Amino acid sequence: MIDYLLIGSGLAGISFAETALQHDKSIFVFDNNSQNSSRIAGGLYNPVILKRFSEVWLAQEQLVLMNDFYSVLEEKLKSKIDFKKPILRKFFSVEEQNNWFAASDKVALAPFLATELIHKKFPGIDSPYGYGEVLQTGYVDTAMLLDKYKEYLNNEKLIEEEAFDYDALEVGDISIRYKNIEARHIVFAEGFGMHSNPYFKNFPLDGTKGELFIIKAAGLDLDVIVNTSVFILPLGNNLFKVGATYNWKDKTDFPTQEGKAELIERIKEIITCDFEIVEHFAGVRPTVKDRRPLVGTHSDYDRVHILNGLGTRGVMLGPAMAKALFEFIELKIPLDKEIDINRFLPKGKK
Repeated sequence: MIDYLLIGSGLAGISFAETALQHDKSIFVFDNNSQNSSRIAGGLYNPVILKRFSEVWLAQEQLVLMNDFYSVLEEKLKSKIDFKKPILRKFFSVEEQNNWFAASDKVALAPFLATELIHKKFPGIDSPYGYGEVLQTGYVDTAMLLDKYKEYLNNEKLIEEEAFDYDALEVGDISIRYKNIEARHIVFAEGFGMHSNPYFKNFPLDGTKGELFIIKAAGLDLDVIVNTSVFILPLGNNLFKVGATYNWKDKTDFPTQEGKAELIERIKEIITCDFEIVEHFAGVRPTVKDRRPLVGTHSDYDRVHILNGLGTRGVMLGPAMAKALFEFIELKIPLDKEIDINRFLPKGKK
């Protein structure tokens, strides 16, 4: 018998798999590659919601866990995946500068917002009002992480790349059985694929479609991430990742002309040089209306668990939420009520 059968190997699945392995638990993973939101994600980590100048929920705690988590993974996978890089918020007016200074005076935001404005001139960007620098930021190369971790799982014979058959799952009092695998627990980390899961499909996972570009812009010279209505992330060789759009109605992962037009318009608001679109991606982020993840155990089956709803901040949330679920299962440490799936159950079912 193994300890954990995991369904999904995106950011949520990898976070739990690695957490379990680091605590000497045995795992096996199923993933049919049907969800691509983790792969195409910008991968940025940023402790501040710049649109509203508010702190990301439990930002400092998540950053500490995240830094340790990816540092260990880089050593394990022998690959660079975590890139520390400043995020600069471009200002379009004196009023925006003033809003920045007001936000930097708040106790919760002071560790994350530099108080000196940046007036560096980046070729390809006109910025008469300068920039504000967000601290403790960077990005995770999510595609590299997923590829290298799946390579590791394959080498260790810990993954089967096929669709999970829910009808073949047998849930008992002390274990679960799936075909020829018996496990103490099963954890579903399927992203937007949760809507096909009979155990959790009734939970309110909305899904928000995002579209991104890879552009080539020879006239743009950046060594930082610029963030306004979209982010511009330098990849090297005059290539930049740009995103993202937010569409709450379309639940497909196909790029659209509407998304393309929106991104082009926003890019032209920021940069002054010519660019060409090299690639156009789309994916559905697993988002929840209350902006909190879905973590916990099924109300009727104490061997069946979920780790989902990481939304737009999966690289920050993943390690912390995996730790919370693992400690809930193994050590009976209660989940924060803000992430516990019980918040969506009728009072009599909790």
